[in-house]
Amino acid sequence: MITALIQMSLLIACGSFWKSHAPAHISSLAHRRALTDLVFYILLPALVLDVIWRAPLNSSSLHISFLATCGIITGLALMWIILRALKASKQQMGTLLLAAAFPNATYLGLPVLNQVIGPHTQATVLQYDFFACTPILLSLGIILASYYGSSKREVHPLQELIKIPALWAVTVGIALNLTGIPQPEIIHSALSILAGAVVPLMLIVLGMSIRWHSLHLRFMPLLLPVVIISLVCVPLAVYTMSGVIGFDSDLSIMVTLVGAMPAMVFGIVICERYQLDSELYAAAVTLTTVMSLLSLPLWFQWLSS
Repeated sequence: MITALIQMSLLIACGSFWKSHAPAHISSLAHRRALTDLVFYILLPALVLDVIWRAPLNSSSLHISFLATCGIITGLALMWIILRALKASKQQMGTLLLAAAFPNATYLGLPVLNQVIGPHTQATVLQYDFFACTPILLSLGIILASYYGSSKREVHPLQELIKIPALWAVTVGIALNLTGIPQPEIIHSALSILAGAVVPLMLIVLGMSIRWHSLHLRFMPLLLPVVIISLVCVPLAVYTMSGVIGFDSDLSIMVTLVGAMPAMVFGIVICERYQLDSELYAAAVTLTTVMSLLSLPLWFQWLSS
């Protein structure tokens, strides 16, 4: 685990370096958006389609979705309870709810589990994210962002969902899988080539998304609960519920590690769109990502033992 995290940290560091030292003729924001769009619209859907088409879809898929939902509910509930005792603005409350509840399942969970456990974890990670996290984020999450934010944008969760290419890839993949249509080798090869670029580019984008300047001491009373909830309480809830439903031990380790991921990067987009506290959310992403480099090896060691 530690070796894998060091390797991935180097790619994240490359992204952070590139953000500051990219060629001046193109802004760093333009670089990040170009890479993000490439992954979001082409590479990630190719990976999702390739994996979901060939993955065994059974009761475990429903269990993974259920456990991911339990993790999200745990994060929201605990953060809501703590916010009642904290002095936070309405925009900050919405920001912290999103940061505590939704893990960076695909952008960090996918490369971590792929390196530490193996490529067979891809199906579990993608099901955790696209069968639960992303649909809930783009429905309930947007409703919360609209309620707590100062934006006057109308909320259309269904419209937001249909704008996600990876969800279309999930739908097509499930349809092809359940109808028993075999995946031709030439298509698998083409999708695999595209999918091979997902992990390194996602880590570089993650590095470009981290905003070190957002870490202010004034945020720490608000951020520490997010760190504890997202990196400790949520994965503990996922692990406990996996034992309650009698989940397979190997799958239990996978879903717990995904639940232990830091705050998802995509939340910054929602915060900016609905005028929540984007700087606070960026600080939450940065701090939880850094702290996860310490917490993830501890979780893996404990789960493996």
